[in-house]
Amino acid sequence: MAKTAIAYKEKMKEISVLSFICSCLYPETRKNIMGDFQDMDIKPLNKRASGQAFEVILKPPSPVSDAAHCITSPPKKDISLEDIQKKLEAAEDRRRSQEAQVLRALAEKRDHERDVLMKAMEENSNFSRMAEEKLQLKMEQIQENREAYLASIMERLQERERHAQEVRRNKEMREEVTA
Repeated sequence: MAKTAIAYKEKMKEISVLSFICSCLYPETRKNIMGDFQDMDIKPLNKRASGQAFEVILKPPSPVSDAAHCITSPPKKDISLEDIQKKLEAAEDRRRSQEAQVLRALAEKRDHERDVLMKAMEENSNFSRMAEEKLQLKMEQIQENREAYLASIMERLQERERHAQEVRRNKEMREEVTA
């Protein structure tokens, strides 16, 4: 009896107040703490420093349990030659259908690749054409700028030449007046 009281006191230290109240109110639920297993016994051992210890004892299999666990395979039907032929034809149809599906997927993939390639070629062509037009416009602009620059230089040169002729004429007139 003293051992039981000591074990009860140790148990009281471990469990919370709420579970103590529950165990007092419903003592029948606490009777089977270890659980009920058909093919094993669980016995609690003394508490150790590392925690609670249990001893698990496996029961030998009983002849009744062997019959309960034995699973029989379903009875085999006699398969006729016609059934086998039907199954083979169905398998062949599935294989053909799967092959057709794979071929369809490959054709779609090839069409998609072709479309992507055509689009890339078209974009490349458009880019090349746009770059060529842009370069052409730039070259025309450069040519116009060059012609305008040359025209302005020629205009200045002619103006200087006129100014030089005017200066020469004025000089000659001065020399004639002074002479």
